[in-house]
Amino acid sequence: MKFKLAFIGFGTVGQGLAKILVEKRELLKKKYKFEYDVVAVSDIKKGSVYNENGLNLEKLLELTKQTGKIESYESGIKGLSSLEVIEKSNADIILEVTWTNIETGEPGLTHMKKALGSGKHVVTTNKGPIALAYHELMETARKNNVFLRFEGTVLSGTPALNLSLEDLAGAYVKSIRGIVNGTTNYILTQMEKGATYDESLKTAQKLGYAEADPTMDVEAWDPVAKITILANAVMEGNIKPKDVEREGITHISLEDVKKAKDEGKRIKLIAKAWRENNEVKAKVSPEKVPLTDVLAHIGGPINALTFETDVLGDVTIVGPGAGGIEAGYALLSDMLAINRYLSEM
Repeated sequence: MKFKLAFIGFGTVGQGLAKILVEKRELLKKKYKFEYDVVAVSDIKKGSVYNENGLNLEKLLELTKQTGKIESYESGIKGLSSLEVIEKSNADIILEVTWTNIETGEPGLTHMKKALGSGKHVVTTNKGPIALAYHELMETARKNNVFLRFEGTVLSGTPALNLSLEDLAGAYVKSIRGIVNGTTNYILTQMEKGATYDESLKTAQKLGYAEADPTMDVEAWDPVAKITILANAVMEGNIKPKDVEREGITHISLEDVKKAKDEGKRIKLIAKAWRENNEVKAKVSPEKVPLTDVLAHIGGPINALTFETDVLGDVTIVGPGAGGIEAGYALLSDMLAINRYLSEM
């Protein structure tokens, strides 16, 4: 079948996916029997355009690059809000790639509820709604016989969720432990090389690893959202971000890093989920990790997750945890999964 796609959000991640779709259109059709038309794009800053017969994705990317706007596109209905696009378009997959808000989940949470409730599949990289309302959203998807896929909410394009939910199917995951924030891992790696926290943060910002306001990363809110998603989706927990014990890295000094090194260890910001008295619990905090642990050797902006299982022991996946193309790939992998499942039905 040919899917009709609607982008809700067309920032770095949305454009990352768009570039992949343009580049791989023939490969996707030939190898995976995945065909698509992009029928709508709606972005709060760039504008909105909808054409039920499809839009030229290359032209939209070029317009975005040249003007930062898409409403000068030559045809289609302009000015629809994101909710109007979800409700009125003929899209069957909604790509929800708006900004992350882990306090309320909005506007993504409303977008997802509206899309799933109206019988449209949702593919997202937006951590907020999944961390805050995973069970509710999955139930809405089940009731409406549609898919909700969110691979890109944890390690961007590195397949952490697909690995744990599909490739490790039949294995019992006892615990999850890992480095799920590239910004803080880069900062701690630089500090081990002798740079101060402030120097390391400035370098991270210069390289694009850290935002101008790095609070989400350095105060550990980003990894809290990610471990919440893993705890609920993989370990069948029922926790919210507020339930996760949280400690960031802003208090870590060069002296702390040197002391850990003298002990044959490295300080890493570790996110973990485990079972305790039939409940799933989670925590994010800096830990002194011994050099015998694979996580001690994950440096720079790279992420890693170790799944402790009953049949395979520890299984670790390592890869990039951020980036427009990487997150765009996560969206593509989820759409290919939907295509595969529907083809088998």
